Amino acid sequence: MSKEYDVAVLGATGAVGREMLKSLQERGFPSKSVKALASSRSAGSKVEFDGRELTVEEVGPGSFAGVDIALFSAGSAASLEYAPIAAKSGCVVVDNSSRWRQDPRVPLIIPEVNANAIKKHKGIIANPNCSTIQMLVALKPIYDAVGIKRVVVSTYQSVSGTGQKGVEELAEQTRQLFLSKDYPPKVYPHRIAFNCLPHIDVFEPNGYTKEEMKMVNETHKIFDDPGIKVTATCVRVPVFYGHSEAIWIETGRPIKPEAARELLARAPGILVQDDPGKAVYPMASEASGREEVFVGRIRADNSLENGLAMWVVADNLKKGAATNAVEIAELLIRDPGLLATDWA
Repeated sequence: MSKEYDVAVLGATGAVGREMLKSLQERGFPSKSVKALASSRSAGSKVEFDGRELTVEEVGPGSFAGVDIALFSAGSAASLEYAPIAAKSGCVVVDNSSRWRQDPRVPLIIPEVNANAIKKHKGIIANPNCSTIQMLVALKPIYDAVGIKRVVVSTYQSVSGTGQKGVEELAEQTRQLFLSKDYPPKVYPHRIAFNCLPHIDVFEPNGYTKEEMKMVNETHKIFDDPGIKVTATCVRVPVFYGHSEAIWIETGRPIKPEAARELLARAPGILVQDDPGKAVYPMASEASGREEVFVGRIRADNSLENGLAMWVVADNLKKGAATNAVEIAELLIRDPGLLATDWA
């Protein structure tokens, strides 16, 4: 009989937490037990897992005793408080918040991109930002083949990236507008229905938003290459699920679009959809509910030497969060030594 593991999901009632439970089930993760954890507000509620209901427990200092792996998606404050407690108790934490991503003690992992970095963990592993994950899955084959000097990316991010409250605001604003009624924004600074907001997270002193700087800093850490020049513009769009990205890269050496297309088609986790003459290209509506990163519109960037452009789409709740976290957990159980913690 293969070994089974005790798993906990913190933030189990949120959109990503529920997707983590679903991904554990769909991918057949060998769990002996699964514990659903959340704040006191959600304690006692029910979440579905593998055809049964789990009762959500209130998280506390003793919640991680006997747990092998904990998937966190409860925000930075909860991660700051409970991730070290869990790690010190012998539980490896895979954290979906931004709290630990730039901590030098914590590897930032995309399994298709830098799986070997997981060996450096001391008990906490960070899950990258959703927009970074899909971009780097698509760029990794190109980076390995010819190098990348510069990346320019514009994102078109769905409202589910803000959580269920963003989904509900878009749905209700859309209904009210069709009824010629006003629905003042509550989640976003402006109306999101039939609109695009070049504003995700807070603005930094350099004029970029925090979301944009995440893409810059996380690219450097994951590729272990601070020399790559990265600039990003992140836009919230009136789409419920799925993030889309227009990416332009300057490669270190020449590569033809046909060669890039072949590299991407062979790469793990990528599905190439690239026949624009037949209107075949990635779309958020088709990527929703899927684990792959979809890549299309692969073409030469004629504005510079060694330029390449592409269009990349993924489900932000799955590959952009939950699936990536579960894939990290799968890496951990392939080598039993990786389940040891050493958090000081």
